[in-house]
Amino acid sequence: MRLPSFPTLIRTFYTITNATTARFLNSPASQKTLGSSRGTIVHKSMPTIPFLGSLFSSSAQSKAMTDYPVKKSDDEWRAVLNKEQFRILRTAGTEPPYTGAYDKHSPTTGTYTCAGCHAPLYRATHKFKSGCGWPAYFDSIPGAVTRHTDTTFGMARTEIVCSNCGGHLGHVFKGEGYPTPTDERHCVNSISLTFREGEEGEGEGGVGKGKVGGG
Repeated sequence: MRLPSFPTLIRTFYTITNATTARFLNSPASQKTLGSSRGTIVHKSMPTIPFLGSLFSSSAQSKAMTDYPVKKSDDEWRAVLNKEQFRILRTAGTEPPYTGAYDKHSPTTGTYTCAGCHAPLYRATHKFKSGCGWPAYFDSIPGAVTRHTDTTFGMARTEIVCSNCGGHLGHVFKGEGYPTPTDERHCVNSISLTFREGEEGEGEGGVGKGKVGGG
């Protein structure tokens, strides 16, 4: 009998886990199927399974203590974000690996902006291939990203959020040995981002402007 491939097993496990979690929480399942992970290396990264994502999502306490230029109620955010954007940006959720629109996105110019408020976050030249399953950046536009220590369930991680609206982006990891200027990896959800083409630096300076868009 021919055994299923490893990616097929992973996709099946993710699908079953997602459905079980949805029944447990009495809410509809809305996750995408896990993409293929062929030829990649396992790195420290964000949780990939919904119920684990809820366990290891970042605490809101430290973020609540930060005063962001853009302030909106949950209802106001729901009016300008779709369901997945709200889940990730406003409740610190995580998208499945290898499924994001910007995972393999490799432009030479342009700017990645916050999907919630459109503040510039990363330049195209900050992005690099890490093989982790999420967009990876070795640095951000100065002042655009705020870091919070996330010690949820005893795990010492550094969460990164948009400095303009507090939207959850992902986590940053250091000392993994990547040949980059900072030896850091900003592991970011694609859903937290939008991309603006053009020369880098054009239109930057949106932090603190209070701009909000639908994403």
